[in-house]
Amino acid sequence: MTAALELVCPAGTPASLKAAVDAGADVVYAGFADDTNARNFPGLNFTRPQMKEGIAYAHERGCGVFIAVNTYPKAGNPDPWRMAITDAATMGADAIILADIGLLAYAQRAHPQLRRHLSVQASASNAQAIGFYHRAFGVKRVVLPRVLTIKEIAALNAQVPVETEVFAFGGMCVMAEGRCSLSSYVTGQSPNTDGVCSPASHVCYEKRDGKLISRLGDFTLNIFSDGEAAGYPTLCKGRFVTQDMPSYLFEEPASLNALDILTELAAAGVSALKIEGRQRGRAYVNQVVKTFRNAVDAASRGETVAVGDLGAMSEGGRETTGAYEKIWH
Repeated sequence: MTAALELVCPAGTPASLKAAVDAGADVVYAGFADDTNARNFPGLNFTRPQMKEGIAYAHERGCGVFIAVNTYPKAGNPDPWRMAITDAATMGADAIILADIGLLAYAQRAHPQLRRHLSVQASASNAQAIGFYHRAFGVKRVVLPRVLTIKEIAALNAQVPVETEVFAFGGMCVMAEGRCSLSSYVTGQSPNTDGVCSPASHVCYEKRDGKLISRLGDFTLNIFSDGEAAGYPTLCKGRFVTQDMPSYLFEEPASLNALDILTELAAAGVSALKIEGRQRGRAYVNQVVKTFRNAVDAASRGETVAVGDLGAMSEGGRETTGAYEKIWH
């Protein structure tokens, strides 16, 4: 038997929070309904009363709550971000997820008892960077970017004095997380400062000549044949014409799925698995969390992991293990 990987699950709404808790999450992560978190979409996230109620619901059932304050404050206006940190501490959150150095310093100074995790938005992927965040700001856990192989994660864990959390399921960000500005060129908004990549207000789908066309702003990003699975239109996963041939220039729309490699991730020293999807509904949360709960428990008992079918929950109907099993040249 091995120690069970902690299962950290998405809560984009109060309903999704309850679905995740009831499905077996060890921890849920959520954000306030403003610019302070990187999923700032209309209809998502929590008011202060909703967050307080959600924390109480989770804690009564033995589940933790992490609050994401993982965007970068706008110049000259750090107060909303500092207020989010203070409110998280006051409400009894189990940890806050931060990316900005100034906010890390503020949290350490103003609320030293509140556990600090480093967001994937900080894009810390080597021992030197992680060691700095630990020494300077007392960071206890780092969410690793989705660019490392299992071998690289194992080597990293042998060198750092913090817990590591890795993504196990959900949409793939193919850019350097915390450094991507593609969305802002088309929509004026980016995930790093506004909390939105390809905001829904700029997304348009239309049927034309039996095909489905997806656009972001004034740009056509994809044309899907009848019956072809359609992914959400983001620039990094658009299909563009080069040399008279349409193709995905960066990466195809696909969801990360690490169910097949849970034992390898545990052996590499990973502490927690993160399921992506705060913008997804409670049916998605319920099915994915239940599947991973069963798989994590089986792996911790040394049993063969029964891989559930999550194809219907995957972007574009495709799944990948991403960088975990790639050989980089």
